[in-house]
Amino acid sequence: MKKSSIQPFLDGEGKVIQLPQRQQRKVAVLAYLAEKFPNGRDLTEREVNEICDCWHTFDDHFLLRRELVDNGLLCRERDGSRYWKAPVAPEE
Repeated sequence: MKKSSIQPFLDGEGKVIQLPQRQQRKVAVLAYLAEKFPNGRDLTEREVNEICDCWHTFDDHFLLRRELVDNGLLCRERDGSRYWKAPVAPEE
C-alpha cells in the first residue's frame, strides 16, 4: 500500500493521528510506524513506548505496541522483557 493511502492518518510531521478502522489501511499505518524501529536490536518495553510516543499524537502507546505485536511487525518475549523488530520477508 502506498504512503499516499495512509496520508490522511498522519499529521504534517508524519506522526500518526489515528489508526484506521479498515484492516488493510491499519496494517499499512502500523508498517509505517514499524519503520521507525531499529533493525537487529533488542528493545525494552520502555524503549518501544518511547518510539511510539515520538510517532503518534493520540497518547496511546499501549494500543500501538499491542497492534504492532498482534500484526507481526514487532516480536516480543512472552513476559514482555524484550522486543525486536520482526524480520522483513523478501518481496517476491
